[in-house]
Amino acid sequence: MASDAETLRQIRAQTLALMEQITRQPKPTYSLEGQQIAWSEYLARLQAVVDWCDRKLAEREPVELRSQAVT
Repeated sequence: MASDAETLRQIRAQTLALMEQITRQPKPTYSLEGQQIAWSEYLARLQAVVDWCDRKLAEREPVELRSQAVT
């Protein structure tokens, strides 16, 4: 079973692959059977997924804080 971090990396990679496909051959916004398909909105949603994955992965990274006492 994959760890949470591995799953986040996989979701991120799959989303980036979808974004690459979409931007390689962009399509216009159109209506189909009363439903509007807006590729720019879809791309923005995919970017939000990548950003979310980045934030979650960054939260898992160890943090080192340095401080210095002033006397």
